[in-house]
Amino acid sequence: MLVVGFPVGQLQANCYVLAPHEGGPCVVVDPGQDAVDAVNGQLEKHGLTPEGVLLTHGHFDHVFSAGELCRAHGVPAWVHPADEYMIGDPGAALGPEGRQLFDGVSVTVPEDLRVLSGDTTLEIAGIRFTVHHAPGHTGGSMLFEAVTEEGGRLLLTGDTLFSGAIGRTDLPGGDHERILGTLSSKVLPLEDETAVLPGHGPTSTVGRERAGNPFLQDLRAPDDAAS
Repeated sequence: MLVVGFPVGQLQANCYVLAPHEGGPCVVVDPGQDAVDAVNGQLEKHGLTPEGVLLTHGHFDHVFSAGELCRAHGVPAWVHPADEYMIGDPGAALGPEGRQLFDGVSVTVPEDLRVLSGDTTLEIAGIRFTVHHAPGHTGGSMLFEAVTEEGGRLLLTGDTLFSGAIGRTDLPGGDHERILGTLSSKVLPLEDETAVLPGHGPTSTVGRERAGNPFLQDLRAPDDAAS
């Protein structure tokens, strides 16, 4: 599988392009601010054609360019319904003071915006994703898990899990206890070798985070808690 990640925008959010191989269909994950040129550059470099856009959550630094990208390529975008309201209102999850930053800012909403509710599966661009609802950073945060043809596993975590840290929960829709529950029930049960592709910062693995992430140290996977 081809996996290309690169930071975009003022907050350097990671945008990803995934494809089974070069010269074919692909999916774009979290095209944030100023992502269009960077994404199109990768599409041209690798001979890729996007079939859709996946959004790990609704914060502006992850979705800002989704509408423009979708319109340019005629593809849909997927988001959890709890975060759908943020797509056309980038200040919605920033509180009253944060909203002022986006006064007068116009955002293009994807014409074909679809919702993914609960835990489900989605096949797009020849890649089968297991979709996990992962509330905590926002009410509609999601994790996208995939298995490569080579047998490797990867997890796109958005702002739920980073290398050595977890997402903030002090913005509207955030909930610290819920994000800990998400990490316990959705991340810790995964294999140690699962690659973690976060919304900011460097990549990691579930095993590395299980061993060294201070926010995961006192958590237990459901099976462990029952034993």
